[in-house]
Formats: sequence, C-alpha cells, structure tokens
Amino acid sequence: LEEIPPRPVQDTGNILKQGYLEKRSREHSFFGSEWQKRWCVLNRRTFYYYANEKSKQPKGNFSIENYSARLAFHLRKDSRKKCCFELTCPGKRTYEFTAPSPAEAEDWVDQIQFLLKDLSSLTIPFDEEDEEELYNDVDSSDSVNTTSHNTTLNQDEPNVEIEEDDIYEVLPGKQPKPE
Repeated sequence: LEEIPPRPVQDTGNILKQGYLEKRSREHSFFGSEWQKRWCVLNRRTFYYYANEKSKQPKGNFSIENYSARLAFHLRKDSRKKCCFELTCPGKRTYEFTAPSPAEAEDWVDQIQFLLKDLSSLTIPFDEEDEEELYNDVDSSDSVNTTSHNTTLNQDEPNVEIEEDDIYEVLPGKQPKPE
C-alpha cells in the first residue's frame, strides 16, 4: 500500500524545485539556532521541508495555495539578508527562508509565484482526478446531444427509412430464379 503524504523526498511527485534552504524556526530557542538548514521540495501544490535530502519523513509541509512569495531582506541583518524570502498567507503561518544566494532566493520566489498563477487559473487541471471528472461530464453531455440530434434526424427524413426498409426486404428474400 502506498503512503499518503507526508512522503519521502523521492516520492513527492512532480518536483518543480528543490534544494537546501535555511528555514527560520517557529520557536526561537535561547540555545539553538533560529535558522536551520532544510532540504526543501516544491511540487505542484505542496512545499515540503526535510532534515536532509535522504530523509524519509518531512519535518513539515504545507499547501502553497493562497500563499504569496516575496523577497524579504528585512529578515536578516547579516551579509545574507539579500538571500531571504518569505511565504505568507492571511490567517496562516508565515514561512521564512534564506537561500544560498540572492539569485537562488529570486528563483524560489519566481517558481512559487508561477505555480500560484497556475493554481488560480481555471484552464489548467490541477490533477488527473479533476481532469477525469471533467472528461466524464463532457462525455455525458455528448450522449444527450447525440440522442436529441438523432431524434431530429428521424423526424426530418421519415421517407428515407421506409425506402431503406423496402430495399432490405427485397434483397434478402429468395425469389424464384428464371429457368
């Protein structure tokens, strides 16, 4: 049986971006570092973070739907402040990250924003199940249209069907052959 998410790093599905980031911990411990290195994986809907790239269980994950991503230089005061970005959503936890470089931080933000545009677009199916339901809906409406279309045809051309019946009766019937 397959496990339902959370998943090991290798099984997170269609990975759009992955790599090491430093994530700010929610509880700022007096002894511990407030920034912890995490292997982060972004797929079509979910952001996962792991202790490292070989971890079987994520330290956490969240659906990125309704989040927004932006560079956030105010998160750090040191030389890496231009490497910071945050994911925010009204009424939900804000996630704060530091990338290895300013270019990497921008790339994470760009990838997440691109994905959020896809998620908010109604023209792109979110997953195969939605696509299948959509297909079934189209299928059932087609059969309704076909039925009404055939009925219309039969009413328009009653003579053709009668002629066809006459033809079929003549052909298979055995007539005496001239001797």
